Amino acid sequence: MGLYRRGKTFWFTMMYQGRRMQESLGTDDKRLAEKIYAKTLTDIIEGRYFDSAKAKNTFFEEMVEKYLEEHAHSRDEHTVKKLLAFFKGYTLFEMNTRLVAEYRNHRSKQVKPATVYQELALLRRMFNVAIREWEWIKDNPVSRLSFSVGNKNARDRWLTMEEEGRLLEQATNPQWMRTLLMVALHTGMRRGEILGLVWPSVDLNRRAITVERSKNGEKRIIPMSATLFHTLKNAKVRGIAGTVFPVSVRSLRVAFEGVLTKAGIENCRFHDLRHTFATRLVQNGVDLYKVKELLGHKSITMTMRYAHHYPESLRGSVEVLDRCYNFTTFEAQEN
Repeated sequence: MGLYRRGKTFWFTMMYQGRRMQESLGTDDKRLAEKIYAKTLTDIIEGRYFDSAKAKNTFFEEMVEKYLEEHAHSRDEHTVKKLLAFFKGYTLFEMNTRLVAEYRNHRSKQVKPATVYQELALLRRMFNVAIREWEWIKDNPVSRLSFSVGNKNARDRWLTMEEEGRLLEQATNPQWMRTLLMVALHTGMRRGEILGLVWPSVDLNRRAITVERSKNGEKRIIPMSATLFHTLKNAKVRGIAGTVFPVSVRSLRVAFEGVLTKAGIENCRFHDLRHTFATRLVQNGVDLYKVKELLGHKSITMTMRYAHHYPESLRGSVEVLDRCYNFTTFEAQEN
């Protein structure tokens, strides 16, 4: 155990749990090397050294590769490309909040805030997995960074009842298309959740669908409307243990675009069916908290984007003022 010089740089060596450890201290100044060495010994004794050692020896692209293998969502492979272009070559130890802020500022000059939000949200998820599951690091450099975009660039497109009718009327080919659209419009489920839905999660007795793993990692249960219940009850089951819709993302995209064209509906994405579900509920007076639970939002902030669709829900808040005044007095004054 001790310091030694290799070339001009000081290194240290020691035995730990039966194996020899060697590491450069990155300096040719003996006094500074002694201070770094003393701190390293303290970190070893207090259990911090090996946490940072893993972070120092793991590159960002390694974390990305492992994350995509184990946890990738539908668009992650596309979203991560810009992150890789900027952070490739950095170790996890080198990736601090200042560096992530540089990325945020750099991307904010190129794309819309919503895109920056999506990229940083993915970066945060990857670090959270590296902390909780792999124990590679102790700190998430994205967690202290402000990157909320609020309602900026928030898409507010939903189908009118007339558009929905035309859409369902044209959804005859492929044969599974109408059933899939009904699930989207009556549950608000995301595309990935629908394509991952299996028959054991469709409880026709309780009239409920269980989403085993939402985008936020939590399970949620969505009651079926009577319309959806009868649709699924009459659906052709290919295998009771298999997926309800055994189709690929690409096949769905092609089929959906074809139906939109035949129905004459423009400026509509599949995710807008989720917006349609939420907007319908709010327009008909359903409490925002209940909408939040049905959509599987982590925070009510995400659900608040739909609040303006039902201004009548705010009327009770101002009507309380009426009770603060004596209207008979006002009427007497007017006369």
